[in-house]
Amino acid sequence: MPRFFCATPLAADTTLELPAGAARHVQVLRMQPGQALTLFDGRSGEYAATVERMGRSEVSVRIGGHDPVEREAPRAVHLAVGMPANERMDWLVEKATELGAASFQPLMTAHGVLRLSGERADKKVAHWQAVAIAACEQCGRNRVPTVQPIAAIGLWLAQQPDAAPAIRRIVLGFGDEALPLRVQDASADSALTVLSGPEGGLDAGEERAARACGFVLASLGPRVLRAETAPLAALMALIASC
Repeated sequence: MPRFFCATPLAADTTLELPAGAARHVQVLRMQPGQALTLFDGRSGEYAATVERMGRSEVSVRIGGHDPVEREAPRAVHLAVGMPANERMDWLVEKATELGAASFQPLMTAHGVLRLSGERADKKVAHWQAVAIAACEQCGRNRVPTVQPIAAIGLWLAQQPDAAPAIRRIVLGFGDEALPLRVQDASADSALTVLSGPEGGLDAGEERAARACGFVLASLGPRVLRAETAPLAALMALIASC
């Protein structure tokens, strides 16, 4: 059954005109009045709905009952990533959303290729947020991970709150000091932030700055993974260990 995200708060037993994006998808699918669909607003659960009226560019639906079902990962894992080049960030956001990432923090780093600011940065963030929404519609998640504004890694690290027992931070890297990622495990009720570099990884100064902010150096093994692969591998390892 088709699933669509609505930023407008939903309520049972009401009529709603779908936002433009969702209405366009309904029309592309050539749905007709009386056909069923599922809506979610990112707050909790999902709603059954029925197409009520099809206009030239508008679609009205009747919202039915609320199902409180949740399909979130057992642990909140937030990904802070040095943005990979080309379309790889799109792929990373899509797949990490499907796998259960709680949020994304795109970072500009010393080895990173992407340098975005102003309107270009805003458009990229909006695009990645749309990618996350589409992934939620496809995979069944009812809570959309937030894509934070792009930040320089130094400024982002400087803004991190003081480390506390409830705050778990991991930076992916190599070296004798890097423990296997599973050793950095925490209880399922502890949120985790995973920092991962772009192509070429974080430079030595960035890694030192992260560790000074309470990030623990962890390794995914002896192989060098791509910038868009490493965060996914970490995400799956941390969720699977719950």
